[in-house]
Amino acid sequence: MKVELSGRVCVVTGASGELGRVITRTLGAAGAAVAIHYFQCEERAVALQQELRSSGVSAMLVQADVTDIDSVMAMRDAVAAELGPADVIVDNAVIQYDWLPVLEQPLADFESQYRSCVLHNLHMVKAFVPAMVAKGWGRVIGINTECAMQCFETQAAYASAKRGMDGLLRVLVRELGPNGITVNQVAPGWMISDKDRATGRQSQPEYEATVPLRRRGTDQDVANVVAFLASGLAEFVTGAFIPVCGGNVMPAI
Repeated sequence: MKVELSGRVCVVTGASGELGRVITRTLGAAGAAVAIHYFQCEERAVALQQELRSSGVSAMLVQADVTDIDSVMAMRDAVAAELGPADVIVDNAVIQYDWLPVLEQPLADFESQYRSCVLHNLHMVKAFVPAMVAKGWGRVIGINTECAMQCFETQAAYASAKRGMDGLLRVLVRELGPNGITVNQVAPGWMISDKDRATGRQSQPEYEATVPLRRRGTDQDVANVVAFLASGLAEFVTGAFIPVCGGNVMPAI
């Protein structure tokens, strides 16, 4: 068996980012046509598009603010015009900010996290899922985090927004299931990305000591799970919250 996405159109938000680039490459390598979403990092998005096209992948660029519904609707129209209606959406983009104790964290950070986690996923679903319903097949994949289960100090804005995202997607599992659409979440730990490789910071002993596998995973580990969920191999998998963190968090039954 192999992950096969030929004929599928995949939209990855935050595709120019550290994790997004690897997810997009992996979906393209499996045969998908990919829409490379970016907000501000146009240069990195263009470089990724050129890389993918040079390897024979159908790839387009699309700029949008995922926290704004009109911007997301315009992205949907652009994708449909160039690649066709999306079969798979991977909601990966997120706003970054400094992590601080609750009493010190600005209120604006809580609001921005809500917008980039909950409203981001809501906007993507409202824009892209109606076409999936029409054809009776689709994939909604949200990128969550191990922090949503840990709820450690200084994680309040991030963890609360990701837990809100979790609630939204769990409801959608039930609402969209009758239409042949699966809704799943992938929850990375502190993964090794190109930024770590460039700075030689792949090893983080304090963190690794808490991980049952005693190491950090990689961006490719996350992308592999996303590709599986996007494929026909996961036809009967929906409602899953899949940690990709070496056992650092384990959902209980």
